[in-house]
Amino acid sequence: MNLQSKKAFAMVAYENCRPEKCSPENGICAAVAACEHKVIKQMDGVFQSPMIFQHLCTGCWDCIAACALDAVYIKHVT
Repeated sequence: MNLQSKKAFAMVAYENCRPEKCSPENGICAAVAACEHKVIKQMDGVFQSPMIFQHLCTGCWDCIAACALDAVYIKHVT
C-alpha cells in the first residue's frame, strides 16, 4: 500500500476572519456553510472564527470560494 502525504489543505487567517461581517444576523461563517465535507466548524459557537480539521480536508476549496473576506486560504506543504 502506497500512502501519499497531503500536498495542500485549507487554513484560516484569523486576523482576516470576522463572522459578524459575513452574517450580521446569525454569525455563521460563509466558509463553514459552504463545506459539504463538514471539516470546517465554528467550535466556539456562532460569531466565532472557525477551525479547519486539516487532516480531513479533501481540497475541494469550496470554503475558500465562499469566504468574502479572504480569511480562508490554501496552505501548500512541501
